[in-house]
Amino acid sequence: MTLAATIGASPVAAQDAQTARNEAIEQDRPDDFYCGERRLGQWFYCAKPKPADNVKPTTPIEEQRATDRIAAITRHLDELKAKAILDPTEANVINYIRFQREQLDRASTFSDTWQRALWQNPDLDYTLQRPVSTVGKRLWLDNRKADRDTVLTSLGQRYGLFYFYAQSCGACEVFAPILRSVTDSHRMTVMAVSMDGGPSKDFPNYVVDSGQRARMGVPGNETPALVLFDTQTKRTIPVGYGVLSADEIMDRIFMLTNTKVGSDY
Repeated sequence: MTLAATIGASPVAAQDAQTARNEAIEQDRPDDFYCGERRLGQWFYCAKPKPADNVKPTTPIEEQRATDRIAAITRHLDELKAKAILDPTEANVINYIRFQREQLDRASTFSDTWQRALWQNPDLDYTLQRPVSTVGKRLWLDNRKADRDTVLTSLGQRYGLFYFYAQSCGACEVFAPILRSVTDSHRMTVMAVSMDGGPSKDFPNYVVDSGQRARMGVPGNETPALVLFDTQTKRTIPVGYGVLSADEIMDRIFMLTNTKVGSDY
């Protein structure tokens, strides 16, 4: 009875299954009116959208940006190091050493390529402007000194040199003879200005400050103070405050009057 009923029901079940398949096919078939004539497939899904792939494709490290690759290498190196420290098996230590050596080799290659590029592209070689070798540096300093002496000797044609001091200033007693030796050797004229009215044995032809410093725009009352005044631009150029050596005085005046910012570096 059960078997007969089952056999009898089979044609009906088969017919139902076939009907379901036909309906599914019909649903997937594009509608002639909306998809064909009116071409509204954007809204009626004439072409059934494919399910999105949930697996995000990985980007090979060669196709990543250089900064991302460097970051990835750093993270991997840190991970290998931490793993070797926390679990110092021979395999972990060897993996860390090998990867670290690869990066050291990479750095060495970069350094070597850098040096060769400088040799073959003189516009990139900073040592041609500021030599570092003993012979080259000595020659550069000699040429620089000659240029500096020429500039200082003709300084008075455009610039005035003002020296602000005070009789009560101990540093001024040290600085004054140094400044005097520089100005005498290069025939430079200095206007000494006393801030407290006291004399200077190294600059006997001084004047007492009666507002000159303020009018020149020299800030504060610090002494000693050495200042250049550009007669062409009417601009005040402080050279320095406090005790300076002879070379410092000459180098600063030369740089402030005859070199562009950044040209020496």
